[in-house]
Amino acid sequence: MWIITQYLDSNISMFEFETEEEAREALKNLNGCKILSEVIYFNDPCFQQEAA
Repeated sequence: MWIITQYLDSNISMFEFETEEEAREALKNLNGCKILSEVIYFNDPCFQQEAA
């Protein structure tokens, strides 16, 4: 998951995206100060190790 945090006119807004491409495209169209972050959940199945 990708999050854009925007600070504009003393307001903070957050926008959530499924893909990096979506987020980067939206980032181009936003004004103000912006931060793009990737959120990683370590309990996702791709990070789980199988017991031996």
